[in-house]
Amino acid sequence: MLVKEVMTPKEKLIVLPQTATVREALSSMRANHIRSIIMDKSNPHGAYGLLTFKNILQSIVAEDGDIDLLNVYDIASAPAISVSAALDVKYAARMMVSSSIKRLLVVDNNELQGILTMSDIIGVLMDSLEVR
Repeated sequence: MLVKEVMTPKEKLIVLPQTATVREALSSMRANHIRSIIMDKSNPHGAYGLLTFKNILQSIVAEDGDIDLLNVYDIASAPAISVSAALDVKYAARMMVSSSIKRLLVVDNNELQGILTMSDIIGVLMDSLEVR
């Protein structure tokens, strides 16, 4: 099974510009019931980033950062770790487990295709158990 068959497509993702405030990102996360936001690349040759609850906790709570003074660019993980849509899911899963990563961006030709999460992979496994 390939990543493109399991991933959440880019049409269902929230992508914010690098200049969006952390408050805007949190508001969007809350409104959409999601735990991560993708930071758009700044130019065609730039890199996408990933903003998660963990980034926000580290920057705002642990380091006494000001939610109104920080932009997504300031705290997102960039470049985000990514895989190709044509990769076998088992290799993406191995990468996630060995690196303790919960989400991988799916990027081909430096264009966002979607996101692959542990939940996506587990969902497929659970569906396959129900079929038997």
